[in-house]
Amino acid sequence: MRITGLRATPVAVPFTEDEIWAFGGRRGMVSILLEVDTDEGVVGLGEAAAYPSADIVLAVLRSIEPLVLGESPFDIERIMKRVNIIGTWHHVKATSPAIAAVEMACWDIVGKVSGQPLVNLFGGRVRDEVEYFYYLSHKPASDMAGDAAEGYAEGFRTFYIKVGSGEPTHDIERVEAIRSATGPDAKIRVDANEAWSAAATIRIVGEMERFGLELVEQPVSGRNLAEMAYVRSRINTPLLANEASWTRYDQLELIKAGAADVVSVDNQMDGGLLNLKRGAGMCEVAGLPVLKHSLGELGVAAYAGVHVMASTPNFIHANQGYGSFLSDDVVGGAGPLAYVNGCLSVPEGPGIGVELDRERVGRYAELYEREAADFSFHESEKIAGTPLMPKR
Repeated sequence: MRITGLRATPVAVPFTEDEIWAFGGRRGMVSILLEVDTDEGVVGLGEAAAYPSADIVLAVLRSIEPLVLGESPFDIERIMKRVNIIGTWHHVKATSPAIAAVEMACWDIVGKVSGQPLVNLFGGRVRDEVEYFYYLSHKPASDMAGDAAEGYAEGFRTFYIKVGSGEPTHDIERVEAIRSATGPDAKIRVDANEAWSAAATIRIVGEMERFGLELVEQPVSGRNLAEMAYVRSRINTPLLANEASWTRYDQLELIKAGAADVVSVDNQMDGGLLNLKRGAGMCEVAGLPVLKHSLGELGVAAYAGVHVMASTPNFIHANQGYGSFLSDDVVGGAGPLAYVNGCLSVPEGPGIGVELDRERVGRYAELYEREAADFSFHESEKIAGTPLMPKR
């Protein structure tokens, strides 16, 4: 069996409401769906987040296509070595989602040909379902409390908010409102996206901790591991690395520096599902739990990740996802994805276990063609301004 073609389709799927964070907002998600054709008629599905843009993902796919055509989809390690070394793509992290989509599609082909779901190819199940957080959009405290109550009623138990706003007291008020709305058993995770200095982190997290925090995600720069280790030693809440842990090479340095309690891992940022498994395994050796980061995923990428997480023991925290935002999806039978009590079940079918809904793919491909610009971060004030970091 040989790979004969790569077919990429950008799609734009609306959110039920805008995603708002400290540096802007967007009305929906853009993903690039990838179909890898073979000379035996088996087609593998992959998906890349439009990171940092759809144009870059599409350009990377065009660039690596000569390195992939004619190869066996079973030779995943060989294909990735060709892309990374001969193609020299291993130096630039922004190319990773496109490369990861090719790798994902190859795994889908391997699973389909062997008649096995990916979870079996990645070691077998340690869990039957994978938990996700409930993402709360940036709003006034009272509105955010109402959203949290809705998520709690749907069965979610971990609530995630972006912090790092211009006025820290507003973030503290939001945490308090979420705690009041969800009760004592819910977990609250805050993500500053590197917006704070070490001093600000210690002060602000110290004030938030009276309401109970599960994790504090990347409060300071991910490029300064010594600062992260210092902050970790001065707060009571576990520190979650994200911008510091995008690839397994970053994760190795993070472990050596003792700079985090929990590590965020991501197949799209690290070039593939196999690297996701590798990074999680390295963290397990170091005694660290992991959770999956998301650049934004539709059903193909979401369920591909589910297979790996279900087969890997140290995914013990709720993972990132857009279940609270997406109005629809592009895989058959799911629009939006079928979260039950905040969890997605492992698909039973071979490969990733999903098929594309052609009608919806066509609809959202047309929406991308017409209105792609509206799906990027769009607040004119934020675009015109100069972000300052750290903020305090």
